Amino acid sequence: MLPEDLMLLLINQQNGRLLADSSSVENALAGAVLIELVNSGRVAFEPNGKKLQLVDPTPLRSPLLQESLARFDKPMKPQRAVERLRKNVRNNVIAQLEAHGVVRVGPRKVLGIFPAKSYVITDVARSSELRHEVGEVVRGYRGPDARTGSLVTLLHAVKAVHKVFDGDKREMTKRAKEIAAGNWAGDAVRKAIEAIQAGVGAATAAAAAASSGG
Repeated sequence: MLPEDLMLLLINQQNGRLLADSSSVENALAGAVLIELVNSGRVAFEPNGKKLQLVDPTPLRSPLLQESLARFDKPMKPQRAVERLRKNVRNNVIAQLEAHGVVRVGPRKVLGIFPAKSYVITDVARSSELRHEVGEVVRGYRGPDARTGSLVTLLHAVKAVHKVFDGDKREMTKRAKEIAAGNWAGDAVRKAIEAIQAGVGAATAAAAAASSGG
């Protein structure tokens, strides 16, 4: 699933820390969950194309997606949907990865004092293959598909592409921007992803402004 793949990309394989700030990680993960809900057919835009709404309440097999689906109690704009879905999303995605034997959560200290979590990737093969696959798309060695295109778009929305992949920041950012605007998904999904990308970016900017007191 997209949220799991995105979380793996955002974990530093060397030290188990996050490669982006918590707000960016949570907004990007919420965007990934929202894309999965749209792809599942459970959530779609209203006829006027402004708000996302629940259109099919059929339960989903994934506990993460089912819990997220329950938060759609009314139609909401993409930014609001991201803000609703980001609550506990990191812990929920990590719990799913841990249950699948992909990640192990351990304790660490920030500045030797404050308790924090360390995310140890135990399925190194899966993580490395994913990083290689998406990295080739970011660097222009292969074209994006619905999965890799969505992942790059979400990383670009929170300005994290250069934090996840080594290389020329300007070139990778340019490439990610092109991918985000590309035609690698069908029209309906493409429209949803564009709106979700904007919602993730707006939610991240709002969180940054709030934390800086602006």
